[in-house]
Amino acid sequence: MRVPQAQAAVLEAASATEPRTIEDLAGALDESQTTVTRAAFELADSGLVAIEEEAAESVSLTDEGERYREGGLPEVRLYRAAIDAGADEAPVPMGELLGRAGLDGPAVNIALSNFARKGYGRIEGGSVAVDPDADPDADEEAAALDAVAAGEEAPEDAVEELERRGLLRREEATVRSVTLTDDGVTALMEGIEVADTVGAVTSDLLTSGEWRDAEFAAYNVEADAETIYGGREHILRQTANRVKDVLVGMGFEEMEGPHVDADFWINDALFMPQDHPARTHWDRFALSDPRHIDDLPDDLVERVRRAHLEGVGDDGEGYHSPWDEAFARALALRGHTTSLSMRYLSGEAVGDLEPPQRYFSVEKVYRNDTLDATHLLEFFQIEGWVMAEDLSVRDLMGTFTEFYSRFGITDIRFKPHYNPYTEPSFELFGRHPETGEIIEIGNSGIFRPEVLSPLGVDCDVMAWGLALERLLMLTYGFEDIRDVHGTLCDLDLLRSVEVVH
Repeated sequence: MRVPQAQAAVLEAASATEPRTIEDLAGALDESQTTVTRAAFELADSGLVAIEEEAAESVSLTDEGERYREGGLPEVRLYRAAIDAGADEAPVPMGELLGRAGLDGPAVNIALSNFARKGYGRIEGGSVAVDPDADPDADEEAAALDAVAAGEEAPEDAVEELERRGLLRREEATVRSVTLTDDGVTALMEGIEVADTVGAVTSDLLTSGEWRDAEFAAYNVEADAETIYGGREHILRQTANRVKDVLVGMGFEEMEGPHVDADFWINDALFMPQDHPARTHWDRFALSDPRHIDDLPDDLVERVRRAHLEGVGDDGEGYHSPWDEAFARALALRGHTTSLSMRYLSGEAVGDLEPPQRYFSVEKVYRNDTLDATHLLEFFQIEGWVMAEDLSVRDLMGTFTEFYSRFGITDIRFKPHYNPYTEPSFELFGRHPETGEIIEIGNSGIFRPEVLSPLGVDCDVMAWGLALERLLMLTYGFEDIRDVHGTLCDLDLLRSVEVVH
């Protein structure tokens, strides 16, 4: 019997009495599992081998799980640091322990949330007291990390908890085993001749004419093959591009501008008081080098300063609070793309604009938020504004109705809201298609005279900031935005999600 080289090798390596897995055969033959699988299925079609399949689950550590296995779980490190500091006798301030335990960033919240859950002690008033009878050496989750890394079984409850924490992953796979049939044994006893087959048509075969005499290998289209993931546009970028197409189709032009900007453009020009909580170090990302900008239009700075201190018009009063030009010149990562709107409306970006005008941007912004299913430290904002005479709330609501209808979203809610820079102001809400929950998707309003007058704009301007990620959630039904981008994103989801047109 003449068979290709790969099939001959599998026949000779297989056993009639003991099933051998594809992985085992591939290792013994020093071949890829794809090659061995294809050869096995071809032999099965000829009745020379039998293939058995069974589902198997594998458990492996994530990168974060491996870090904690090597360096210790955050709650265990906190307990050991507390014991060293004497917290078994008297409570110790939290700040002192975090440095001892080497905890910072997200690891702090992880340690705190699991410390009490495991009965290691209690946290009250910013101090930690430990239970001296607790035994971190017997921590089941730490032991499970070691067991999984060693390929050993671990208690199911510990595995489930580690999976919930994102420290390990479960994967299902099909394990195939190969066994020689009676016909396969007979073929081996009678002798196997290796056929010199061609697996692919090449340009050399065609130009030389050798293809006429070549023996081509048969292909089994049902055989497993290695999955190849080619490059593709990220679903969030697809949505951003679709938003741009929709807004351009509605007559808008796109704005561009710096991610790092003076607080003047980010907040002061927007009539945000300098003592507003959103302008503290708790909510913004300031820069240390360089710290300030010198290139600001002096006349505009003066008009904005007077608007803050005195207001605009006969009835304007301003904020009656200090205004520091050095603070206005401080550089920061923009917390919204309204800084672009201020640059364009003032004429700084593209020169003076005459109404009517429509502009938009879909750009990244940065905020010191708490991470959760709908909040990230950096995300994309859909900024837009319309400059025209005699604009009303009806124009604003109609624009949103038209925009969201292009994405199949018709259940839009409006709620009156307060903004320092718009009056009237509205928050936008949409219904999540999977959970039915109403979620906030944006903020909007008509700019106040205190914003427009210093910029030299003497007509109405309605504006909005919408969350691209929230639009994505409404369009595709995602419940946690961290599945889509960031360090914890679900790659399998991104590879398989269908594009919504």
